[in-house]
Amino acid sequence: MGETDRRTGGEVLERTKQDTKRPELYKVLLLNDDYTTMDFVIEVLETIFNKQPAEAYRIMMLVHTQGKGLCGVYPHEIAETKVEAVVTSAREHGFPLKAAMEPE
Repeated sequence: MGETDRRTGGEVLERTKQDTKRPELYKVLLLNDDYTTMDFVIEVLETIFNKQPAEAYRIMMLVHTQGKGLCGVYPHEIAETKVEAVVTSAREHGFPLKAAMEPE
């Protein structure tokens, strides 16, 4: 009896391919309002979304001129956490800034 026969009892074992499903991704957007300062929006982008200053400024200008700006794309739980962090930080600083998430 060969080495393989001892381990499998003579049966042929099939390798099953694991079908790993990627998590659904969500876009996190900042929404414009008439009260939140541009400086605060940049601060949020740099601290919560880890954007470099130039990228934070570019996104802030999209929020200001187009009503919303894409901050990043994340799995559901991370996107939810980012939205909560934005709203919490904004309220602590007295701003009505809102963030939203939508499926990619």
